[in-house]
Amino acid sequence: MLKYTIKRFLSMILTLFMIATLTFFLMNAVPGDPFSLDRDTPKVIRDALNQKYGLDRPVFERYLTYMGQLLKGDFGMSMRLKGQSVVGRVTKTMPVSAVVGLGGVLVGVVIGVLFGIIAALKNGKTFDYFVIIAAILGVSIPNFVFATLFQRLFAVDLRWLPVAGYKGFTYLILPIMAAAMQNIAFYARMLRSSMLDVLHQDYILTAKSKGLSRKSIILKHVLRNSLLPLVTSFGPMLAGVLTGNFVIEKIYNIPGIGQAMIMAIQGSDYMMIMGLTIMFSFITVFMYFVVDILYGIVDPRIRIR
Repeated sequence: MLKYTIKRFLSMILTLFMIATLTFFLMNAVPGDPFSLDRDTPKVIRDALNQKYGLDRPVFERYLTYMGQLLKGDFGMSMRLKGQSVVGRVTKTMPVSAVVGLGGVLVGVVIGVLFGIIAALKNGKTFDYFVIIAAILGVSIPNFVFATLFQRLFAVDLRWLPVAGYKGFTYLILPIMAAAMQNIAFYARMLRSSMLDVLHQDYILTAKSKGLSRKSIILKHVLRNSLLPLVTSFGPMLAGVLTGNFVIEKIYNIPGIGQAMIMAIQGSDYMMIMGLTIMFSFITVFMYFVVDILYGIVDPRIRIR
């Protein structure tokens, strides 16, 4: 198990190094610089800013300098937000994104699992077809479509909830609903398929032949084994909780980390883009690393791959 863990850890480090390198060179291949957007700023000041942030030096030299700073845990300062560090920006905006993301995951898991269980137990009936169609629509339609529809229906037409902003719990209901739609569809479809597969296993037939009640078979055998494949989804799902819902945050004007990333891209804030991208990547890759370790513990056969 130790060898397997070390192997996965080294793979995670290599992945992060490749992401950081690729992002740096792709970003520097884009024409212009963060200060060329300010047409009213005198050229002398723009040149001084380029010199301050090292943009006047060769790309490879800047790359080595930046990677050296990363090894020290220094993600740099924003080029567009005065006095704002990348780490400070993340610590300020990530909790906001986590509230929306975690709410979307919790609502999605509860409703999706409930729908999946009922659909599997009523296979071939009306509710089963309803769940199948709803799951296909939920996965196919982007969450920003749901966000705008909910905003129009519940905020503009019915006026039950605020249109946008971040001033209290009521402002979070629509964003959480929009973030939960694809999670509901994903969990409902996956759990339904997993339960139908488990229901036809030999050990379920053996349990029935022993006279166990249907309730006991569903709770102790079918449901427990059906939930195992869902462990794979926890990695990206938890990563999404922390890295935010970019478009949803923009639509509802929520000051989360997703909107911070959009603002950094719009302003060509190189340091902020690099820092946020690496942090997003680290969170995502680390979650997959945790899932791999959990799988290695649950299923020893995976360790020898």
